[in-house]
Amino acid sequence: MTRFLSLLVAVVCAVAVSSASAAQADVSKNTPEAAAISFYTWFIQHDSDQTYPLREPDIDRYVAKDTVARLRNDYAHAGPPNGVDYFLKVQDYDSRDWLAHMHVQRALMLGDVAIVPVSFGSQNPVHVLVFMKRLDAHWKIIKIDDTWEYR
Repeated sequence: MTRFLSLLVAVVCAVAVSSASAAQADVSKNTPEAAAISFYTWFIQHDSDQTYPLREPDIDRYVAKDTVARLRNDYAHAGPPNGVDYFLKVQDYDSRDWLAHMHVQRALMLGDVAIVPVSFGSQNPVHVLVFMKRLDAHWKIIKIDDTWEYR
């Protein structure tokens, strides 16, 4: 009986821990950091000489509609802002190196805006700040900024 009771307690504890882990995993998937990783993985995989992710309908999964509309307008009239890709802040990059060496820091919350620092590349890393808001129950990009010195 004692052995049965011990086994029952162990099973109940294991189920409780696995349920808590599953709930934690679900919550951690809906974080600004996870959204930034998901976006940049998708973006870099879809960025090529033949296509540009800003033209893809899937961009709406990651970027706020108003931001997409303004960027499409800017690109159509004047090209990329400051002559570099808006999301990456560079003209050229090694996609394999950047995917393999993407580092996301913990988000800083300012009211309802999350600021996620992201770094790319193994050599001379590029750093960006990803501003996100929770829209329609998902973290979406509202703005990207660089970390360059003022010029």
